[in-house]
Amino acid sequence: MINAHKKRAISGARAIALVGITAATVECAKLALMVLPNVELVTLLLALYGYVFGWYGVLSAVVFVSIEPLIYGFGTWLPSYLIYWPLVAVVFMLLAKMRVRSRWLLTAAAVVLTVFFGILTSLIDVGLLSGNFDRFFYRFGVYYARGIVFYAIQIACNAVLFPLVFRFLADKLSMMRARFLK
Repeated sequence: MINAHKKRAISGARAIALVGITAATVECAKLALMVLPNVELVTLLLALYGYVFGWYGVLSAVVFVSIEPLIYGFGTWLPSYLIYWPLVAVVFMLLAKMRVRSRWLLTAAAVVLTVFFGILTSLIDVGLLSGNFDRFFYRFGVYYARGIVFYAIQIACNAVLFPLVFRFLADKLSMMRARFLK
């Protein structure tokens, strides 16, 4: 009986450590690449963590989003992050549960999610939260067009990274998961 309790405690501690380590790698990757506008590894890492670690990957996304306002303060980007980053982990967790292994389907999911990110952030920044709906779609169009270069860079980044490294990294992380989360 004591042995089972001890195993659960170790397992819980390992899960907490895993969430902390994965959230930290996401934050470090973001900080390392912040000099390059919209070239990012956050989508790749959270997709990997959701795909390989399931709900622990989703928790990593939540911890990552919780860290962000401590560094950058609060802004209109926070609701977007609260929606988007856990969504990335959940979508890839579901793709793993459906046993999707095609690099092209995984890349397509990442690209669609990245397009959604541009639309979501533009909608929120234009004023969805402020309640200012005067000429909303006109302002949304202008705002989105103004950021299209940045969204295109982010989409291109994920369209290149996912087919090249996602499956390889997912296989390596799966081996780590098998050893770490016994």
